[in-house]
Amino acid sequence: MLLSRSVHQFPFDRVASGSIATIGAYDGLHLGHQELLGKVLQVAQQRNLPSVVMSFEPTPREFFQFEQPPARLMRFREKFEALSATGIDIFYCPRFDTAMRNIAADTFIRQILIHALNIEHLVIGDDFRFAAERFGDLKMLERAGSALGFSVEQVSSVICNGERVSSTSIREALWEGELTRASQLLGRNYRMSGRVIVGNRIGRSLGYPTANVNLNRRQSPVMGIFAVRVSGADWGPLDAVASVGTRPTFAGTKPLLEVHVFDFNRDIYGEYIHVDFIARLRNEEKFDDVAQLIEQMDRDSARAREILAA
Repeated sequence: MLLSRSVHQFPFDRVASGSIATIGAYDGLHLGHQELLGKVLQVAQQRNLPSVVMSFEPTPREFFQFEQPPARLMRFREKFEALSATGIDIFYCPRFDTAMRNIAADTFIRQILIHALNIEHLVIGDDFRFAAERFGDLKMLERAGSALGFSVEQVSSVICNGERVSSTSIREALWEGELTRASQLLGRNYRMSGRVIVGNRIGRSLGYPTANVNLNRRQSPVMGIFAVRVSGADWGPLDAVASVGTRPTFAGTKPLLEVHVFDFNRDIYGEYIHVDFIARLRNEEKFDDVAQLIEQMDRDSARAREILAA
């Protein structure tokens, strides 16, 4: 998959004959996103044209809610890897800034959809709005398509167990510790990925050595203690227990993902790992002393092993 971060880098030669495109935040690549992408890929194959996903960094909601942004389900790298695995040809992800915020709907259509993406067919969700003040909608796109020579297809939301699948509903499920519900909406277990960093080795001193991963998110969608499965480039998945939090017993302030892999002695500093969240065990707590913390870690590990063995 080719990545373009600005219009100056965009592969215009690849879309000279047209493109089949979709636009959205695509945070999480849940069942609804998968439905949209499946339609894009299907039409692209039928018409022998490149498939394009257009998104933004930061996401519009992060831009508008700067002080309290929604928790991101996927970091940019995770989104890129997930999109690439679907078979999409081009990922166009320009910066969302003040200029993009203020772009008029008709300008967006002409400058981006026509001049940049050269769309022949656009696939959108049933809640899609675009341009300044979210003025652009399906009817505007259909009118523009009739005049400028492209078609528009709106895909209905996916309903799972009576619930509309959305990134917002998944964030809610994760925050409430409802990991089964979240996995149903995602179509897979919720996953965080990242590179293992050198920590302060507190876990090792407690008898629970951990692989530490920076969250690289302004807000985390999960907090607490979890039963998880971990995998690397050439190993796993292995059962583990994980903590996402600030380590209040040790006066920590920066949220961190810490993973203790059961019966595992390999040195994985610097490796890129994937952590799949299976079940939430409890909230993060501050303990009066280290002995109490170790006792609780023993209970957490036993509970995680039990859950993962089921």
